[in-house]
Amino acid sequence: MVERNCICLRRAPEYEAVVRLLGRDQLASARSAYLEGVTRMAARYRIAVIGHTGRGNYGHDVDRVWLEIPDCEIVGVADPDENGRQQAAKRLKTDKVYSDYLKMLDETKPQIVSICPRWLDQHRDMVIAAAERGIHIFMEKPFCRSLAEADQMIAACEKRDVKLAISHQTRYSPKLQVVKSMIGDGMLGDILELRGRGKEDARGGGEDLWVPGSHVMNLIHYFGGEPQWCFAQVLQDGQPISKGNVKQGNEGIGPLAGDQVSAMYGLDDGATAYFGSKRGTAGGRFGLQIYGSKGIVEILTGHLPAVNFLPDPAWSPGRSGKAWMPVSSAGPGKPETLKEGGLLGGNILACQDLLAAIENDRQPECSMYEGRTTIEMISGVFESQRVRGPVPLPLKNRDNPLASL
Repeated sequence: MVERNCICLRRAPEYEAVVRLLGRDQLASARSAYLEGVTRMAARYRIAVIGHTGRGNYGHDVDRVWLEIPDCEIVGVADPDENGRQQAAKRLKTDKVYSDYLKMLDETKPQIVSICPRWLDQHRDMVIAAAERGIHIFMEKPFCRSLAEADQMIAACEKRDVKLAISHQTRYSPKLQVVKSMIGDGMLGDILELRGRGKEDARGGGEDLWVPGSHVMNLIHYFGGEPQWCFAQVLQDGQPISKGNVKQGNEGIGPLAGDQVSAMYGLDDGATAYFGSKRGTAGGRFGLQIYGSKGIVEILTGHLPAVNFLPDPAWSPGRSGKAWMPVSSAGPGKPETLKEGGLLGGNILACQDLLAAIENDRQPECSMYEGRTTIEMISGVFESQRVRGPVPLPLKNRDNPLASL
């Protein structure tokens, strides 16, 4: 921005007069000193961090990511747990510690807050508190527990023009733009189906849908467009869930049930999406596959996720003899030139995008609106099971459907 301002000054009528007075060499020296001084005085973003040791902790590097972003200073950390608070202060290199995050927000007056706990039952109150103070937000996924909460959080952010970014790290990966270009260039042909599965570990079923599955839902939305309807079945021990199966889920999810989920979505781009998860059947299938009339692309999750392309309209290497081709950030079949940064690397890209969104008054790449759509897709699964049929999206029922099963 400083450089652009200097270019504008060169075009001003006064510029040539200054050149005649000082000479170009002396003016260049003065300009260099000016730029150095402005850089030293550049405004820093004040960052506050909210964690909760024992109840979601600090998420996946949602706190310390700000240590890696230039011109950002962590001005305080809040955590009700004293030991966790002190450890976080040491880790984040700040001496401002609070047990009450409201007090921290009021006293430190940050421009941005990281809402780190993984547990969902705290997200709404933390987001609304920050939004009411006009503080921009970077937060752990999933967005919240219900569509009613999502609506409240978005309304609070809209009222103060607060930008909110969610840490679905894959959404910020440069590889996603490559896949988008592949689709746009027709390498996959017509997009016919999108298929995703959860991790299918001990969380398989409903919890897998809510937690790891939220990444997959976000990718389905990104590549397939807005979901129009959902038709799903949720089972427990092979039978449709009933009220007796509903329990409070882990990590503050709220009412939860089911050890097996099978869901289908109609997308406004014309394709159909599927998601499945069955407890105890883990096999490394977590991720998303996009099926086109000319081939398949498979996307895992992360900063630089494994992405592979099968140029095969039959979708069957056994029949066609076609081979999978790795896709890098440079394109299909090209060597990767970027270094894998893990979850922290993905969060760095997310926070850089949030700063750009603030400065350019646009929505972040993975915004609160996308967070709500993810919750819509998850809630649609349980609402479809509740009514025993397909449901249109957005849902009319904004509460957790299992609360009225």
